Amino acid sequence: MNKLLKNTISFLAIFLLFICTLKAQFIDKSDDRVKTPFSISYKKIGTIVPRTTKEIESSRITVGCETLDRDFTDFDAYKNYLPALGVKKIRLQAGWAKCEKVKGVYDWKWLDEIIDFAVANKIEPWVEASYGNPIYEGGGAKGLLNSMPTSEIGFAAWDRWVEALTNRYKNRVKEWEIWNEPDHPLQKNEPETTALLNIRTAEIIKKVQPEAKIAGLAFASHSDTKYLERFLKVLSEKGKLDLFHWISYHSYDYRPEDSYKGVEALKTTLEKYSKTILLRQGENGAPSHYIPNYALDKYYWTEYSQAKYDLRRLLGDLGRDIETSVFTIIDIAYAGNPPVLNAKGLIQSDFTKAVIRPKVAYYAIQNLASIFDNSLKLIPNFPYKLGKSDSLSVFAYQNLSTKKSLITIWKDSKTPNNSFETSPIDITIENVNFDYPVYVDLLTGNVYEIPKNDWKKENNQYVFKQIPVYDSPILIVDKSILKLK
Repeated sequence: MNKLLKNTISFLAIFLLFICTLKAQFIDKSDDRVKTPFSISYKKIGTIVPRTTKEIESSRITVGCETLDRDFTDFDAYKNYLPALGVKKIRLQAGWAKCEKVKGVYDWKWLDEIIDFAVANKIEPWVEASYGNPIYEGGGAKGLLNSMPTSEIGFAAWDRWVEALTNRYKNRVKEWEIWNEPDHPLQKNEPETTALLNIRTAEIIKKVQPEAKIAGLAFASHSDTKYLERFLKVLSEKGKLDLFHWISYHSYDYRPEDSYKGVEALKTTLEKYSKTILLRQGENGAPSHYIPNYALDKYYWTEYSQAKYDLRRLLGDLGRDIETSVFTIIDIAYAGNPPVLNAKGLIQSDFTKAVIRPKVAYYAIQNLASIFDNSLKLIPNFPYKLGKSDSLSVFAYQNLSTKKSLITIWKDSKTPNNSFETSPIDITIENVNFDYPVYVDLLTGNVYEIPKNDWKKENNQYVFKQIPVYDSPILIVDKSILKLK
């Protein structure tokens, strides 16, 4: 073997080793893994330590792992980024057409690998039975367009698959969802048709797994109360409301707080029919750059504004006591002519479905997930007073064990942008409990000391002066709640 060939082989071996190392270790664990222009006069005293899914017992946050059923993303490419993210639930579409390519023969290998990986890493799969199967006449299609079964043969095959699906995963999956966005303009299913499919599917799941928790509807809208009312009316008339634990919905507004007027209208409609069924936000997130179509398109997003949006949406939901989800773990390579990359991922990808790197939003959600687990309890309608300020979102939580407090605050008047300029606010908070309140910029994870002259306790009130806020969430939190480095 000549010297040139030996050198070439050595170089390739070293290069491949380097690439493998990158793939295994590409999550930045440094103190300054998110670099921004954010600057305040406070003294930095540490950085939030991310916690893995094995270190967090439970939470109400989901991250989307959608479209694996149609191979628009590659689970093997990104799966090792899930435990480190710290989000305790993933949303999956189970993919009838991918499971049953030959009539009567179910291939579960692809779904087994995903669910087994999740369970092994203390991640709870939220599995959606969705989309049709064109191997059956009237069996529907694989995606949004005309996908619901339309024939007796198609529905009978659907029923068999749902029963087999539930039987296979009943010991690993506790939460289910039925059909994705039946009200989407590409589907145009009448609410009565959707309700009947939800009922027949939920009955099969409950027959196999009586303790299952099921989300119905998976509503594309967050404001179409007429569709929801007609859907619920069918469930009510047939006495089937108790099959469902949640009604799930998807909602996309450029300013995330604009969604809640519609969400409140959904809640009001739901409460007319049930006092026990909850709303669950099942899909929402912003792109990291301009996209020509799909939700939140034609706006010049960046990684900064994406991260701010995702934080505001998750905390806006949790602050209203709504279980929540961020869409999605990785950029989605939608097939088409031409193909389109939906850049809502927390991880950057391309049309090869490879992992390029975690985005700013990945680390921001890491920070959020490490703090907002089920050890925190929301304090609803807690009393506070603001000095003169812009429009703000303010929510409060209490640690169930220590009874110490956490406050979230952000400017909410505009769509998230790329500015890191802060404005000072004065806030007086009642009925909270701090020994050592500190300031956290949730986007970077940096933790700062609040100067002693800027806060004081007066009876049952805490008065904070000149607290810098901007259009991304900051925390005033007792230091004991945080794990720092």
